[in-house]
Order: sequence, then structure tokens, then C-alpha cells
Amino acid sequence: MEAMYKMGLEIHYFGVMVLMGVVMFNIVMLALSKQVIRYSKRMRIVMPISASLIALILFTGSIMMAAKHLHFTFANLAMIVVGIVMIILEAKRYKTLKRRTDITDEGAFDLYKRKAFRFLGIEAALLLALSVWMMV
Repeated sequence: MEAMYKMGLEIHYFGVMVLMGVVMFNIVMLALSKQVIRYSKRMRIVMPISASLIALILFTGSIMMAAKHLHFTFANLAMIVVGIVMIILEAKRYKTLKRRTDITDEGAFDLYKRKAFRFLGIEAALLLALSVWMMV
């Protein structure tokens, strides 16, 4: 049982680290993008990866909580809240891009970039803060 719990924690940590990499990749991809059409095509590839990683992290976290007999701690609640906030931020970022009429207007992609950088910055800060807190 201890080996399964340890493996689950390793999968959970690996998922968090890969998600941090995907968020950083999204930031770089957004910074280098000049055309909205090319960016939206690339984002349609990366978005399911982000969503799958968030789901992996939430799933492995819930399995770890079940292994601890659903013992809620402040850290567990913080991780759940951060997971929900990340889902909301990803949905807002996608919804903002999905509005074609706003994006195809002059200067709308720059406005989208500012919003997306803000969303991605919040995601990166939350992941980093929670990861550092869990390692301490």
C-alpha cells in the first residue's frame, strides 16, 4: 500500500511539473505569435494537453486523499481551489479567443494577448507558489 501511495505522489508531482512546463510553453507561444489564426490553431492542440494535465492532477490528488481516508487538510483544500481556479482561467482564456468578431478587429489580438498573459501569469504564479509551499 505504501508503494502505491508513493507512486501516486510521484505521478502527481510529475503532472504538476509538466503542467508548469505547458504553462511556460503557452506564455512563449503567445509572446512569439503575430497572427491570430496560426495562434488559435496551435492553441487547439495545446489546450487539450493543459486540460488533461489539470484533470490528471485533480484525479491523482483525489486518489491520494482517498488513500488518506479523506483526511482534509488546509493544503488539500488549497490544491482543490487552485485546480478549480486554473480550470476557470483556461476556460476564460479560450472563450476570449473564441470570439472571432473581436479578435479579427484591428488591435484585438494585442488586447487578447494582454488578457491571456494575465491569465497565464496567474496560473504560473499559483502553480509555483503551491509547489514551493508543498516542498517546504
